[in-house]
Amino acid sequence: MLNTLFHKVAENLWPVCSIIVFLGGSIFIHELGHFLAARWRGVRALRFSVGFGPKIFGWTDRHGTEWRLSWLPLGGYVALPQLADMGDLEGGNGQEWEKLPPISYTDKLIVAVMGAAFNLLLAVALASVLWQIGRPVPEDLATTRVGYVSKTMVDATGKEVPSPAAVAGVQVGDTIRSIDGRPVTDWLGVKEALILGTGVANDGSRVAHLSVERKGRLLEIAVNPLRGGDENVRRIGIAAAYDVIVDTVEPASAAARLGLQAGDRLQSLGDRTLYGLGDLAEILDQASGDRITLGIRRGELNVSLPMSLPPKDRQHLFTGAEFVRGFRLVYQTPWDQVAQFVGSSFRTLWSLVSPRGDLGLGNLSGFVAIGGGFWDAAKSDWPFRFGLWFAVMVNVSLAIFNLMPIPVLDGGQMVFATIARLRGRPIPFNVVATIQSIFVVLLLSLMLYVTVGDFRRLARDNRPVAEEKPTAPDAPAAAPAPTPTKP
Repeated sequence: MLNTLFHKVAENLWPVCSIIVFLGGSIFIHELGHFLAARWRGVRALRFSVGFGPKIFGWTDRHGTEWRLSWLPLGGYVALPQLADMGDLEGGNGQEWEKLPPISYTDKLIVAVMGAAFNLLLAVALASVLWQIGRPVPEDLATTRVGYVSKTMVDATGKEVPSPAAVAGVQVGDTIRSIDGRPVTDWLGVKEALILGTGVANDGSRVAHLSVERKGRLLEIAVNPLRGGDENVRRIGIAAAYDVIVDTVEPASAAARLGLQAGDRLQSLGDRTLYGLGDLAEILDQASGDRITLGIRRGELNVSLPMSLPPKDRQHLFTGAEFVRGFRLVYQTPWDQVAQFVGSSFRTLWSLVSPRGDLGLGNLSGFVAIGGGFWDAAKSDWPFRFGLWFAVMVNVSLAIFNLMPIPVLDGGQMVFATIARLRGRPIPFNVVATIQSIFVVLLLSLMLYVTVGDFRRLARDNRPVAEEKPTAPDAPAAAPAPTPTKP
């Protein structure tokens, strides 16, 4: 029993450390940007806290700054009364600004923006490491080739309807080159373009314009997405192509009798190329006659396995085999990585505010989901690489989110400073305090709402699924709404 307990602790030690290092480090770097800018510009920093609320422990340095770790791990802050006195929220009395001299408009902007700047610098640094060592990408996410077109799908009302892709004429083997005029280079880009799409046809229906390559020809296809799935987002009923790889085969099973071996790549069935497990199931259902040939790639050899087709239960021919997707290393420049996440963040925001978009607050991810992402990355076959990639995304999202012109966030402080500059005199403290108090409540309510959604997704994702063995964490289709920090 002690050995089992020790094994469990050791098994989960790296995921816990990953969350502390990557997520906690991202928050710390953000606040460190504010702190160092304040020191540089002569702005007094009263407290430096990771987390909100009462402190767990802390100390005071020789410059009079109190460093603390607080109980609510929902972000962090540097208390800068000359920039924004947040009173009780930051452990102060709400009047600390009166004891300190005012600072210039330039000082306020520099101190406010440096948190986001440090997150972007960290993102570029981490992305540079990934550029050198490579980022593992599942084969189905590294392609834009369609591997499966569903005949039907369940819409938002729970009704089974013809899938938009099938109705529009999208075919297995098509390669998607662009969606709504925006080039796509991988399946995450395809998913994001569909989910964040805001296209609406003249009749009021949703529309996405796909440019696909089919047998060397470029075709333009208009598809009418439907909302559906667990997240109730735009979908058209397609899945990516990938090589089906045999991971394990149980002895004396149907798959073993068929002749499958670990490492085999399923290439074709009959005269049709295989593009994934969904394609395999469909070909089996449609096959006529009582025999068919399965083509596989075994090492450097192409092997043909003849199969007898029973009239029913053809899926059981592969019982006993466990399948996985392959991976490839992608060497993407740090600028491309950061630009990808920046674009994703802004498209997410646009889809949220656009009356034509279908993304809602319930689709955003918060603290729990971000921690879960780091946990899944640490549990994968490439924990360090996936952890770095997820950290790049979180730091970019953190920078953009905190620069939004919302009171309490860095962008809000810049707006207050600009308004005061234009007025020629400071905004009354009571006005600022009231506005910030209102937005504190709104922001905490949003965080609570998003956190509930995170737990809902966590419970849903832990349901028993899958005949395929998971080998990597799922990547979000859109950038998360990260944990907020404050100046």
